[in-house]
Amino acid sequence: MALGLGWKVKEGALGLDEVVAPDERLDWGRTVGLGAQHVVAMFGATFVFPLIMGLNPQLAIMMSGIATIAFLLIVQGRVPSYLGTSAAFVGGVAAIRAQGGDSAEVTGAILVSGLVLALVGLAIHFLGSSVLHKVLPPVVTGAVVMLIGFNLAPVVANIYWPQDQWVALATMLFTIVCAVAFKGFISRIAIFLALIFGTALSWILDKTAGPITSVLGGATEATEHLRWNTAGIGEAAWFGFPAETIFNADGTEVPGWHAPSFSTAAILLVLPAVIALIAENTGHVKAVAEMTGADLDKDMGRAIGADGVGTMIASSVGGSPTTTYAENIGVMAATRVYSTAAYYVAAIVAILFGLSPKFGALVASVPGGVLGGITVVLYGMIGLLGAKIWKENGVDFANPINLVPVSAGIIIGVGDVKMQLSDDFILSGIALGTIVAIGAYHLARAIAPADLRDRADGDGGPGGTAIATGDRVYGDEDGIDDLYQDKR
Repeated sequence: MALGLGWKVKEGALGLDEVVAPDERLDWGRTVGLGAQHVVAMFGATFVFPLIMGLNPQLAIMMSGIATIAFLLIVQGRVPSYLGTSAAFVGGVAAIRAQGGDSAEVTGAILVSGLVLALVGLAIHFLGSSVLHKVLPPVVTGAVVMLIGFNLAPVVANIYWPQDQWVALATMLFTIVCAVAFKGFISRIAIFLALIFGTALSWILDKTAGPITSVLGGATEATEHLRWNTAGIGEAAWFGFPAETIFNADGTEVPGWHAPSFSTAAILLVLPAVIALIAENTGHVKAVAEMTGADLDKDMGRAIGADGVGTMIASSVGGSPTTTYAENIGVMAATRVYSTAAYYVAAIVAILFGLSPKFGALVASVPGGVLGGITVVLYGMIGLLGAKIWKENGVDFANPINLVPVSAGIIIGVGDVKMQLSDDFILSGIALGTIVAIGAYHLARAIAPADLRDRADGDGGPGGTAIATGDRVYGDEDGIDDLYQDKR
């Protein structure tokens, strides 16, 4: 069928090497079980990142399910994927918050980025992916992903870590142990397990050592408080829509659903994340093609555009940006079941979770020290994925075309360098670093001698290696799968 809903049913037990294609399904009992596995795989990162961005995690979970259904319909069931919350926007959102922006400005900027991504997907669908590789070669893509990750270091150092340094340290160490010491599914959900560990540790310390005195995120003075404040959980209803965004008397925001607002400065701060999403989606489609043996090159633009549409849908009501999830690729690789029917089940389950305010209150109660231990690993991983893009594509930094312009862009992004363009408009950090990395790279190519350009073309420059190669996935949300892919 045109929308990819006409699955052929595979009866009986599967043979050892037998696979279930995207347009096939098992009986509904087994399909529901597989859908539940996909929910577990995407769950941790999908609600951790809204927490970090100051958005409503209950709403984010619900909208991720709706966005996934939209994605599957747009790609006509040919590219199995779950759209979870994207980490690529965290840096830009942190910059918006630092400049006093609220959630409406954040989601407005994300919505515009989703529109840009949808238009890029449309262009790729009709013009081919070669245009993408010429504008955003791996040397540039890697630089942008790197500066997005490393720009976030002050968020860990100044907001999350100081709330409870010892819980943060223990959570960080637990994350490292889970990611490295275990194989398969345990390593894939290391972030989720660390969140549970850190929260449980906070509860134990509250009971044994009593309250802690520290500066809570967004506050200016230290106060005495419980590490894990569960007061809101008991008061929350079991069923209901996420609450609307409200502002307390002291001006602090309680995020919920809301209409986005649009600010040029905020939009420019998150637009660089589109480059990371292009890399993520390109890698996802290539990975799925490798596993299923299908030629999905002609679906590349449709998949990128569908992710943009998903982001627009989610952010239009105050939800989080979306991206294709490598965690769910791992479930497919382990089960050899690529049926999109299982993804529809996962999406429906996510929507049901999003209709429980008690679940939302539980997620929102995660202690700041726990987030400190998780983010110190996550932000570093995002940055190092940029280096991985360079390595996989053989970028030669002995060539000044590659070395000089992206070096400038990275330092501007990581150091949060600012350019005052008018009384009320500043370009800084990620936005300015991205503009410099892209613009200066193409300027360098234009003025460089022919032999340097030829060398650049052979090591990931325009006309060289593609953004994502073969079976590799760049930019998966928790970084665990990408950095430890060979372990499964």
